[in-house]
Amino acid sequence: MRNIVMAALMAVCPAMSMAEGDRAGEFDYYVLSLSWTPSWCAIEGDDRGSPQCDAGQGYGFTLHGLWPQYDNGWPSYCPTVEPMPTRRMTGEMVDIMGSSGLAWHQWRKHGVCTGLDAADYYALSRFAYDSVTRPDLLRRLDREVRLPATVIEEAFLEVNPDLSADMLTVTCRAGRVQEVRLCLTRDMQPRVCGEDVIRDCTLDQAIFSPMR
Repeated sequence: MRNIVMAALMAVCPAMSMAEGDRAGEFDYYVLSLSWTPSWCAIEGDDRGSPQCDAGQGYGFTLHGLWPQYDNGWPSYCPTVEPMPTRRMTGEMVDIMGSSGLAWHQWRKHGVCTGLDAADYYALSRFAYDSVTRPDLLRRLDREVRLPATVIEEAFLEVNPDLSADMLTVTCRAGRVQEVRLCLTRDMQPRVCGEDVIRDCTLDQAIFSPMR
């Protein structure tokens, strides 16, 4: 079964090119990545003992990150003269990101490539997150189900009429719905995703667990 799942994931998530050390501020658009926390907890978080995964925390689609993107590939770890974010800054992102450590990592890997300072990057990330309606129906799920990953995409399209199917993608990992990734212009408007982003998970029996 493990080999079958891995083969399926490789088919829908081909390797994408990335670059390190590119110039900050030089990119084409953003990818807003929303992670379904119950999937992350089942795959990684529980083994780490993450408080984000404790019962009653109520995390659903959290902000994984806001990533500068090229039309093909993406920059990362760009040189910057901007100071690192303070603990207060990263702590203020916990409500939508689940942990201050993730907020710090996202700045260090992706935020530095935006050309913004940390405070503005986090503010833009929050603006992008708030601009997308997360389907309430998925938050009200009370049991684990198996479903086509396309159902999650359709749920987002229904509550976000400004989006079309080529402006977002659903990813899977370890047989589970992992993330919803939306493509935005540098002005935070929906746009068509690049070819290396748009490929959707094609699993027909993807696991989708309820919030904790």
